[in-house]
Amino acid sequence: MEIISRAQYASQVDSWLGKGVIIALTGQRRVGKSYIMRDFIERHSLDSAANIIFLDKEKREYDSIKTYKDLDAFIGERFKADCHNYILVDEVQEIQAFEKSLRSWRTEERTDIIVTGSNAGMLSGDLATLLAGRYKGIHVQGLSYSEFRVFHGLEDSDETLRKYLEYGGLPGLRDVGLENEEHVWQYLQAILNTVVLKDIIERHDIRNLPFLNNLLRFYADNIGRLNSASSISKFMKHQGEEVSTNVVLSYAAYYEEAFLLDIVHRYDIHGKKLLESNDKVYFGDIGLRNLIAGNNREQDIEKIIENIVYQHLLRIGFKVSVGQLRACEVDFVCEKPGKRVYVQASYLIGSDATRDREFGNLARIGDNYPKFVISLSPLLEDRDYEGILHLSLRKFLRDGI
Repeated sequence: MEIISRAQYASQVDSWLGKGVIIALTGQRRVGKSYIMRDFIERHSLDSAANIIFLDKEKREYDSIKTYKDLDAFIGERFKADCHNYILVDEVQEIQAFEKSLRSWRTEERTDIIVTGSNAGMLSGDLATLLAGRYKGIHVQGLSYSEFRVFHGLEDSDETLRKYLEYGGLPGLRDVGLENEEHVWQYLQAILNTVVLKDIIERHDIRNLPFLNNLLRFYADNIGRLNSASSISKFMKHQGEEVSTNVVLSYAAYYEEAFLLDIVHRYDIHGKKLLESNDKVYFGDIGLRNLIAGNNREQDIEKIIENIVYQHLLRIGFKVSVGQLRACEVDFVCEKPGKRVYVQASYLIGSDATRDREFGNLARIGDNYPKFVISLSPLLEDRDYEGILHLSLRKFLRDGI
């Protein structure tokens, strides 16, 4: 099947070539990191001066490459001193002490290195120390709404948006197709099984599997709600499951390391500081969340919209926190260099009470930064309420803010 270039990531990768850094694509399994690599190979393979060395650790033929010495030998056999060498290693965390090899090859003339990894720990600890200042991390997310339409050949419509909210944006769904819902859920289940097994159970030698699954279901049911490890521990106790606060913290961190979940901290808008308790959790892919939540999907549309808005804010370059303004909550405080905006995500603004809540919380913020309410209410498109702009979800996903 033809490769569709994901321009956002292709341009980021190309902009760091020739800078002497290792380019590290990180993100959840099957989010499209390998796809970006294949696109890179296709775009650069016609260059007669290029020598592309590609190693995919998910393929059985490379099972023998287990340590940095094996990686050294593999690259050395294929390296050409008279060419520009592009060294690409997929799922590099599967190779023990890989950083020792890559740190050495990075110093070669006319050499660029691109790696992918499915665990946030890949660029932490000893690796961060060894490669300090010598790598550029690029976090890969699932397909945007616009990419989803292109990958599946769909028009911009309410039905397309419904499919995006239901199935999520993993690129592999293009091969599966969206016509057979059973096939979609089977594909997503296989991915979830792989993430949980390879990146969490095996990596961290998990023994309490029932709680691992129950915690994930808890988070799926509680998107956008403030929770703490202590409150989750108490909830589980009421369900007949004794787990300590430390276990909750550890297991949540494992899910975050595997990019299955994002733990988002609260920001005190008045005090201008991050708060240390009661975070919110969002899923990296809404399709996987909907799979876990099961039959609650239709009743959870507001949670789903909030999750989708959060992920798109990240996609367009914002650092996102949950806003706290005294007794009021603001869904998202969004910042990037030279810009700050506040965002409320809602399903429908169908009553005065809902309008007052969504717009009113933003109106209480005593500054002049832009403020937005995003919902599925088409009649409020581009409506201004006391300086606060309403955007439809489709327009936001198409055009950003």
